[in-house]
Amino acid sequence: MELKLYDTLTKEKRAFVPLDASNVRMYVCGPTVYDFAHIGNARPVIVFDVLFRLLRHLYGEKHVTYVRNITDVDDKINDRAARDFPGLPLNEAIRKVTEQTEKQFHADVDELGCLRPSAEPRATEHIGEMRAIIEKLIANKNAYVEQDHVLFSVATDQKYGSLARRTLDEMLAGARVDVAPYKRAPMDFVLWKPSKPGEPSWPSPAGIGAPGRPGWHIECSAMADKLLWEDVKATLSSGQNYPHQFDIHGGGIDLVFPHHENEMAQSCCAFHQSRMANVWMHNGFLQVEGEKMSKSLGNFVTINELLTMDTFGKKTWAGNVVRVAMLKTHYRQPIDWTIKRLWEAEDQVVQWELLVDRIIEPLNNPSLMLKVGEPDREVMEALADDLNTHRALDRVHHLANEVRREPERLPFLISTLRLLGIEFSRPYGSNPANARRRDLMEKVGPLIMARESARARKDFAESDRIRDQLAAMGIAIKDGKDADGKPVTTWEVAR
Repeated sequence: MELKLYDTLTKEKRAFVPLDASNVRMYVCGPTVYDFAHIGNARPVIVFDVLFRLLRHLYGEKHVTYVRNITDVDDKINDRAARDFPGLPLNEAIRKVTEQTEKQFHADVDELGCLRPSAEPRATEHIGEMRAIIEKLIANKNAYVEQDHVLFSVATDQKYGSLARRTLDEMLAGARVDVAPYKRAPMDFVLWKPSKPGEPSWPSPAGIGAPGRPGWHIECSAMADKLLWEDVKATLSSGQNYPHQFDIHGGGIDLVFPHHENEMAQSCCAFHQSRMANVWMHNGFLQVEGEKMSKSLGNFVTINELLTMDTFGKKTWAGNVVRVAMLKTHYRQPIDWTIKRLWEAEDQVVQWELLVDRIIEPLNNPSLMLKVGEPDREVMEALADDLNTHRALDRVHHLANEVRREPERLPFLISTLRLLGIEFSRPYGSNPANARRRDLMEKVGPLIMARESARARKDFAESDRIRDQLAAMGIAIKDGKDADGKPVTTWEVAR
């Protein structure tokens, strides 16, 4: 099965060929830990978790390295620390903020069914590697020192702007560029800057003078290069080098410029490479009920609020529901986060869970949940086509109907859902907020089956009677056909 991925740099979908099939390498920009992650942050986490799972399935779990960084040095972190812990020294306050926020981020994305990456480096643990790259850029004449700052000289990189597909004039017109006396050109960006009194600081690279801290863009270049090649470095003898490239770089579409453009420029110039990553992947924007998410509009929602608080017309939403709601849209397309989307996702998730329960409990054979089957081939083909999760979920719907007719196919459904990161490790009804909904759906299942039997024997009076009974319960049904042309009924709670 051939995996095809869309590359933002070349603007084409092409066959994925790893640099080394024995260790496929992927880097994704992670959170800046100053506040709870919002639902827009959840999208790349879920998208690249699916890709991580798919790569592990195709190449083997031990042959994929996934690095997602944690930015723990940033002006926003400093501001939050000073605000929340005014009585503490700033460095101590920063540590409290970053530790608490990182812990909450992990708890939230774990609830969304996301695997932990192979490595999650914190920026402050790799300042030495950042300084080393900066020194290479200075030596290569791609960077210069001015007023205790080190800046990348954009004019020295002839390919600058190729990722964003914009000229320097277009980028300058569309960017919020800091006008600073230490810049030789407006688009030059900071690699290192002096720290203010009390802020985190480290010895400057190249002996430029005052202690300081790295710019944001250099952090990812250093951590990707350091962590993705750990396996190779251990085998190199003196004088040998490694490619300083990797297979996939991911993130949100908002990171294409300036963050990823700057990453690519400084990495390629530092290591004399034509590319930093072979494939650049970016997920689309997320808006809420047709509007850009903003605290000022009152539609800013964190992952934690979705999972634990009264949001979008319901007490809580299960992690599987949030995940399915995200995956219903292809990752490169914009997504409109609506209550309708969440209700539809919950209806689907609960139906899958009830199907699993209905088959396993009568057979008294919970080992079926653990039995490993090969994921459905059509779902695999959809995911191999640039992560077409929308088409994959459509196929899962038909697969569930097949399992209703042939219960022995349940392991295939479970393995397929697991490939998408959808697990039923806890009973859905264990969440009190979902108990009423589960009770309702346990009543619906037998009625749907009874109606299907009535339709099969052409007892349309009984079929209509059951339909009316369901309508009185607030259940809307829709009759259709599956991929094989066989009758199938879907249902949802009427809005």
